Amino acid sequence: MTELILIANAGDGTISTLRLHREPEPRLEAIATSGELDGCGTFAVDADRDLVFAAYKGDPPGIATLSLDRSSGELQELARCDADDSLTYLALANHGRTLLGASYGGGFGAAWPVEGSSLGEPHSQFGYGNVHCIIAADVPGGDNTAVYAVSLGDDLVAQFSLDSDGHLTPLDPAVVPAPEHSGPRHMVVDGANAYLVTEFSGELIRLGILEGGSLERAESVDVVNPEAGLEHSELDADPKERPLIWGADVHVAGDYVLTSERNTSQLTSVRRHAQGRLGEVVGFADTEKTPRGFNVTSDGRFVIAVGEDSTHAQLLEVGADGELEQRDRVEIGRGANWVRIIDDA
Repeated sequence: MTELILIANAGDGTISTLRLHREPEPRLEAIATSGELDGCGTFAVDADRDLVFAAYKGDPPGIATLSLDRSSGELQELARCDADDSLTYLALANHGRTLLGASYGGGFGAAWPVEGSSLGEPHSQFGYGNVHCIIAADVPGGDNTAVYAVSLGDDLVAQFSLDSDGHLTPLDPAVVPAPEHSGPRHMVVDGANAYLVTEFSGELIRLGILEGGSLERAESVDVVNPEAGLEHSELDADPKERPLIWGADVHVAGDYVLTSERNTSQLTSVRRHAQGRLGEVVGFADTEKTPRGFNVTSDGRFVIAVGEDSTHAQLLEVGADGELEQRDRVEIGRGANWVRIIDDA
């Protein structure tokens, strides 16, 4: 079994393609660098059609559609469309027929119909402060799809139902509050649970997914290394000037949930108990400098982490105890900030 890893290098405006080899020893192989995507910080992958939808900055900003050659790792641009503002998060839904996007600077989320290798006109636009994440999830025990959009500026998660045509309808209630001034940032869904990481307070929050798709806040865990001496942050503060909490990304790795913190350049591993309930922090692992993004293989065994102030990708293995061990490290581009993994064989 091998996997392809795609990494957005915002500083170079490119996407690196790596191959993860598991035998005889786990290692990463850089096989291609592609694209002319100014400031690319997010993309979504349709693995069934080998299409990549990548956001780029500029005047105007927009979304490019690229085709992936799995053997060479090369990406070839097929189409572009303009966007109202630069996009911070992209995700696919409806089996690749709908592209969801969130704009931090523009304070909005929207849906685009996917028409072959092109995008139609956006619709279902909604507005909240500093929308940082948007994801779609199948509702446990039902046949409907929910969409969750995380608003860092308004301290909430907006929740919607998604129909087969890609239109969003707010659920009741339309939003779920996060702790005040916590700065909710990224979220991931695993079964009947969603896990949310906050940027300013350094918390990992579990939210249960109820019938119909609504979220219900449950327990939370502090995930910042206490020995780092970081203070609670706030909107528009510079975390590099003062030692402030600077949480970033979250992913599930089997019996553990992992988060990243940029000022310590560490990944935190938190144990999961029955029904996905959060337990104790089991360890902190050093990673690439300023780890805005990382991801985990589908079996939860390996982590690929990158850093905005690093030009390398790091491969770590998740131990049975949740501790992370570095297995390899390879050079990529500048300003790396987004990682997606494709099961290849």
